[in-house]
Amino acid sequence: MSQTDTPDTSLDKKKRGFFQTLEIDLRLLGMVGAFVILCVGFDIATGGRFLTPRNIFNLTIQTVSVAIMATGMVFVIVTRHIDLSVGALLATCSAIMAMMQTQLLPHWLGLGFDNALTPWITILVGVIAGTTIGAFHGFLVGYLTIPAFIVTLGGLLVWRNVAWYLTSGKTIGPLDPTFQKFGGINGTLGASGSWIVGVIATAVALFGLYNARRNKVKHGFAVKPLWAEFALAGIAATAILGFVATLNAYDVPTRKLQRMFEASGEVMPEGFTQAYGIPISVLVLVAIAIGMTIVAQRTRLGRYIFATGGNPDAAELSGINTRLLTVKIFALMGALCALSAVVASARLTNHSNDIGTLDELRVIAAAVIGGTALAGGVGTIHGAILGALIMQSLQSGMAMVGVDAPLQNIVVGAVLVLAVLIDIIYRKRTGAA
Repeated sequence: MSQTDTPDTSLDKKKRGFFQTLEIDLRLLGMVGAFVILCVGFDIATGGRFLTPRNIFNLTIQTVSVAIMATGMVFVIVTRHIDLSVGALLATCSAIMAMMQTQLLPHWLGLGFDNALTPWITILVGVIAGTTIGAFHGFLVGYLTIPAFIVTLGGLLVWRNVAWYLTSGKTIGPLDPTFQKFGGINGTLGASGSWIVGVIATAVALFGLYNARRNKVKHGFAVKPLWAEFALAGIAATAILGFVATLNAYDVPTRKLQRMFEASGEVMPEGFTQAYGIPISVLVLVAIAIGMTIVAQRTRLGRYIFATGGNPDAAELSGINTRLLTVKIFALMGALCALSAVVASARLTNHSNDIGTLDELRVIAAAVIGGTALAGGVGTIHGAILGALIMQSLQSGMAMVGVDAPLQNIVVGAVLVLAVLIDIIYRKRTGAA
């Protein structure tokens, strides 16, 4: 090779740029950029109403139920399956839990509202029901080799109508007060509790960056420049504490505060205010996201899931029981549907017949927009959550602008197709799997 043909490594380093040095996934960066543009655009279109603390709070609690299911959908799609029944399964679990706390527990065990055991028994029964139904789907797919598309399409029709029969088509509510706290609006940490959680989360994030760098140095791997580490630390701290500050800026309405004081037989002090803070449902999502990420990156189950998605035949030949793995994945999906049912019904304070309608499409769209490849083998938990946030922001923004519901669904469908197209183009150009 002549001197003129020798690649200029110094130029390559310059081309890497700021974000490459930070080792931030460019696809994730593009999603964040799209989300920011979306939010700013809707804020301008709504005259500054989209990025208010109130709307951000509402946007957050509306995203949680879809985001929880999207974390499970990542595993389903990574293994080259699909689950079209998640919205209907959510409805069935919601109906079971609603009947448990309003009808069955009071009659069987004499447990009614305000009993400390009622919400926990209800949630346990709901999760068991969701896990069992999900495992049944997995058995049909894994052991009877019925395509997941057909099994879950049938499940969509079956479980949506099972939910209707369980409640005789009635709206069941109000639900247990403690149970309602998982919905968000009726269960928050307040300003002080939110700041404590924010500081702890920031400390954990900074320690994670420090520990990752220390492990790389210990094992002789290349590390980022110190300025890059400090930049990442600053971004993480700003994002966490900024989020907490935004939620703390949304105060509980005065009339609601007055009713709370009246219920306790007290008079509200003049000028008294109280911030909502972080919703409990968000903490549930964070806990699930951390758990699912650990499963994906640090456990044998996670390695088996991605190995099977990358090459099912090779995975089976290497000794992985892919049939049992399929049962486990769908069982996990069912459990997450039940937890989403807790959040969704608690936010509404009741079970309604249309709960979870079209959630299957939102969940799949969230996972795909978040970078989960329909060809299998590739996907991230944080990407799916960001995808759910983008989807909810898109729908909420269109509703605030005054876009009709049918046109909203048309836009969502077009965005889903566009996201898949962009993913295909991205993987071809980058040579990604």
